[in-house]
Amino acid sequence: MALFGAGGSPAVCSSLYILDSNLKTLLMRDWRGDTNPSMVERFVSIVNNAESESELKPIIYDDEIQTSFTYIRHRDLYFLALTRTNANAVALLTFLHRLVDIFTHYFKELKEESIRDNFVIIYELLDEVMDNGYPQFTEAKILSEFITVGAHELQAPKAPMAVTNAVSWRSEGLRYQKNEVFLDVVESCNCVVNANGQIVNSEVNGALRMRTQLSGMPECKLGLNDKVMLQAQNKSTRGKSVELEDIKFHQCVRLARFESDRTISFIPPDGQFDLMNYRITTPVKPLIWVEAKVTRPSRSRVEYSVKLRTQFKSRLNATGIEVKLPVPGDATTPEVKAALGSVTYAPEQEAMLWKIKTVPGEKVVEMRAKFSLPSVSALEDDGPRQKKPPVMVKFEVPYFTVSGVQVRFLKVIEKSGYQALPWVRYITKAGTYEFRLDHQSS
Repeated sequence: MALFGAGGSPAVCSSLYILDSNLKTLLMRDWRGDTNPSMVERFVSIVNNAESESELKPIIYDDEIQTSFTYIRHRDLYFLALTRTNANAVALLTFLHRLVDIFTHYFKELKEESIRDNFVIIYELLDEVMDNGYPQFTEAKILSEFITVGAHELQAPKAPMAVTNAVSWRSEGLRYQKNEVFLDVVESCNCVVNANGQIVNSEVNGALRMRTQLSGMPECKLGLNDKVMLQAQNKSTRGKSVELEDIKFHQCVRLARFESDRTISFIPPDGQFDLMNYRITTPVKPLIWVEAKVTRPSRSRVEYSVKLRTQFKSRLNATGIEVKLPVPGDATTPEVKAALGSVTYAPEQEAMLWKIKTVPGEKVVEMRAKFSLPSVSALEDDGPRQKKPPVMVKFEVPYFTVSGVQVRFLKVIEKSGYQALPWVRYITKAGTYEFRLDHQSS
């Protein structure tokens, strides 16, 4: 299936060049016959004449020869696509990244030597992933079923159904004794609080992560408490419903069906994959709040008073909590007292690490610490104020999503009629979660 972008414009690639770190051609494949190697010399000239790499753009149009150069870099290799038509540049960039993924799948480590050592297999792959300049299926797992490494294996067996049936992400003939689907709803909370206790950034990034062990070619249907979906299906939106933003699906999802009635319908890949990613920018109450006061009772001493408050229901627990508090690089002789958990001084990180295995909701835990400072540190008060590192927090809250996203149903339908066991778990964890602080002296 060819790659298409906005407006239905196809990705058309006239030729592909793989260049080394010196911009010398290692390998080329011409599909349409309307380009020539001299055009690559113009691209090399553009790159060499650029004052810095940041000045270059991934898509360069040469008006004089009416040719577009689309390229990406992988380590010291350049993957360069030439086109003479009004092609979809984003789709071409996607194709080049997929090509890197395919070669990495085959050669494990993609570098100049692996290109030179595998010309035969690379040309076979290029003939399969591109037809007359139009990208075709680019799933490495499927390609490896009928293009295998090793001369004795390079016979062309029957093309798998995944190719002929346009389901490029799933192989035919899969069989499991026990058919199961595991779905993890994972949300990462990003929260930044300034020194005045004001939330300056708050968002939630979520993912539906699946692991499937299903026989045959199953059809899966998934329903969420998505507010728009419930309204589209004339179901009550009273109670818990959420508005998801920036939804991104795996290619297996039938987008037309989702756009019509918000049903998530798909034939899943085998194994692990992210079915859907989403973002929620509506501010949410931070699950864990940290108040850290830093005082200087004297020039040779610094004291910390830290409160950790869990701001979720008491029936839930936060686990794997780690609070990283910055301390001066020359601090010595720590004296620490924590109501819960353990505190270690990590001088190589210029920080204290306060670790707690588990804390229930609606709980306040305190920790105090004292450090000695060499007298020379007093000179810092007379110098310019430096930006101090923030307090960083890590945690997980199992059986919970901060956004309120819930799986309403997960159905598996397969023509053989087997029963599949769906397992759903929820977990919320810290993403970028930091509290900025300012030192106080007394």
